[in-house]
Amino acid sequence: MPTLLFGVLLLQVPSVIGMDAFSSSLRLSLLVLISVGTFAVPSLLIYYLFRSGYVQSLQLNTLADRRLPYFLTACVYLFLAYLFTFRMQLVSTVAPEIGILLGSIAVSILLVGLVSLSWQISAHCVGIGGVVGIIGGIMLKFSIPDLFFTLLLLVLLTGLVASARLKLNAHTPAQISAGLVLGLGVSAMTVFWLI
Repeated sequence: MPTLLFGVLLLQVPSVIGMDAFSSSLRLSLLVLISVGTFAVPSLLIYYLFRSGYVQSLQLNTLADRRLPYFLTACVYLFLAYLFTFRMQLVSTVAPEIGILLGSIAVSILLVGLVSLSWQISAHCVGIGGVVGIIGGIMLKFSIPDLFFTLLLLVLLTGLVASARLKLNAHTPAQISAGLVLGLGVSAMTVFWLI
């Protein structure tokens, strides 16, 4: 989901995060770096936990399997937010929003981990809800009509994700709704208060 989010921001509306002065190849390189940090590293971490026996299934079906991977993934995202905010001087000076958004995603994942201590919330819906909340919030806050069709496609994708989770009997409607509310809430507050 972060790759999708930053793909839209860096390639469709780079001016929102101060990256419009940079070439498209540099923005694409930054997107690859974000993708490695937010997808590849957590995926390898979860695979390692599976191979080591700390989790029983790569699908993280049980509450016991979900806790450690979500907390470790939140730590990875917090580290990325730290890098983009304090260590990558050019990016943090020109586009501090990237670090802020990565930090808000880390908070969402941490909240999923906390909820997973006792209840199985839909992390898929938290993720897609977060993307919709950030893109919708940016569209409203900065009056960017160019994001309308992107937002419409994201809303349709949200419906598909939620329907798929129900069809697979992976979650109940309450778990899906809670995930969407959590994702939308954290991301919308981030956009309106911090960006």
